[in-house]
Amino acid sequence: MPNTHIWIKTPLATFTANGLDASGGIVVEHGVISEILGAGQQPAKPGYAVFDAREHVVLPGLINTHHHFYQTLTRAWGPVVNQPLFPWLKTLYPVWARLTPEKLALASKVALAELLLSGCSTAADHHYLFPGGLENAIDVQVEAVRELGMRAMLTRGSMSLGEADGGLPPQQTVQQGQVILEDSQRLIKQYHERGEGAQIQIALAPCSPFSVTQEIMRQSADLAEELDVRLHTHLAETLDEEDFCLQRFGLRTVDYLDSVGWLSSRTWLAHGIHFNPDEIARLGQAGTGICHCPSSNMRLASGICPTIDLEAAGAPIGLGVDGSASNDASNMILEARQALYIQRLRYGAEKITPELALGWASKGSARLLGRTDIGELAVGKQADLAFFKLDELRFSGSHDPVSALLLCGADRADRMMIGGQWRVIDGQIEGLDVAQLIADHRQAAKELIAG
Repeated sequence: MPNTHIWIKTPLATFTANGLDASGGIVVEHGVISEILGAGQQPAKPGYAVFDAREHVVLPGLINTHHHFYQTLTRAWGPVVNQPLFPWLKTLYPVWARLTPEKLALASKVALAELLLSGCSTAADHHYLFPGGLENAIDVQVEAVRELGMRAMLTRGSMSLGEADGGLPPQQTVQQGQVILEDSQRLIKQYHERGEGAQIQIALAPCSPFSVTQEIMRQSADLAEELDVRLHTHLAETLDEEDFCLQRFGLRTVDYLDSVGWLSSRTWLAHGIHFNPDEIARLGQAGTGICHCPSSNMRLASGICPTIDLEAAGAPIGLGVDGSASNDASNMILEARQALYIQRLRYGAEKITPELALGWASKGSARLLGRTDIGELAVGKQADLAFFKLDELRFSGSHDPVSALLLCGADRADRMMIGGQWRVIDGQIEGLDVAQLIADHRQAAKELIAG
């Protein structure tokens, strides 16, 4: 039996996401943080094991609030390398329509493993592809999450507006509203865990204004209210999307969101780039969360999320890596670095600090998912901890350890603890044959592109 009482002793540095002094370490009991120790302090209770953290910078497990796991199979695919969002999607939809349960399992495991190795303990995935044979896609993802020992908010996505009716997706990728709603109810009943320490949670996530009907948006909002789960969608990612909303609905994106009952604190949005000042105020007043996806936004040349304005208005901000065909990595510590740099272009160096970016990747992201038990180092929070070493050449000569993680480009955690259990030790995922996973995943990617 693993020791359930551990003193993470005198770390090199910590980022707690709340200003607490943890220089003496963190005490973990039964998967939960029981003490935060200042300099020179020792645990109050005897019987603990000691982990010497003098070489580690310790953070809360990072939280990824927007991803598309399946897209690890179409990274850096030549035909879409230089395309913006709408052509990029139109080119990739037919490829993604060939997805199978076996390929989704591999893609999900690769995405989760990559996230875990980057210091991420909790991931939200937005899966909206359910072609024939892939009706149980979310069930496949649940198994992958459990195998890796991570936490996940798996969102039951949907597309119901195909090309024949004026949408973007091909018809073989869309589903009828009743099918979507019935499966959503099944998944919530079967998998959704409530309360502190939850491993698997389910949210409802119609894909985007250009791929779902207004009816499924309204019905999803009603069902989320009835069953008390969260809502997620893409919004205001590109000017093309804004034009689509104006032409099809006669509304700008936030007006559209309000018209279908989604402008609330139950909702978090992916991207949130193209808002005017009035829309920012409305989002803040409603407490609607925004997931900033800097790498994807740069890759597709979509724009820069107005994070500081949104936060000032009252809208929570978190981070997401987005799909691995528009990033093309699943790395949360690098995503925090990208957020730091692109937001400095918008707001200046003084306002955007490494601590702010790490806060978005931890406590801010937890807020988007409606969770208060993760995302910071404090008594009573889940013992989800990311440990980084600064012993590589890139860190030589660095002085402030927390800043060095982002400024010097940390990209891999040395250790990961989730719920008090070690999931990564010495940079290796416990119990996972990564070489075999890579070989199987590469073969699946070749097959998917070949058709």
